[in-house]
Amino acid sequence: QVQLVESGGGLVQAGGSLRLSCQASGRTFSNYNMAWFRQAPGKEREFVAVISRAGSRTYFVDSVQGRFAISRDNAKNTMYLQMNSLRPEDTAVYYCAASGDYYNVNRREYEYWGQGTQVTVSS
Repeated sequence: QVQLVESGGGLVQAGGSLRLSCQASGRTFSNYNMAWFRQAPGKEREFVAVISRAGSRTYFVDSVQGRFAISRDNAKNTMYLQMNSLRPEDTAVYYCAASGDYYNVNRREYEYWGQGTQVTVSS
């Protein structure tokens, strides 16, 4: 069992920045690939970014490439999403997820999920 808790969401103006955190507990954090997904009202949950177990590999959806950065601190059992140059279209509930077996963009491969944190970007 792995427990994941997101934090750091909030309301910002377009062009601003936020840093989301995902705190893990229950199992060895370094054994898991970690990812961020987001879900806007009325839309399907979509992939945002993923980071490998040791943090050596990352991948981003095209819409956030160059604006977002994903990182992890295995000593603190924490993953981060730094979001810069935010746009109204980034407004969504952001979820962290963990996979013990896969590094990919498919939400079906992630067995553990957090409760989500709201990010709202005003124009």
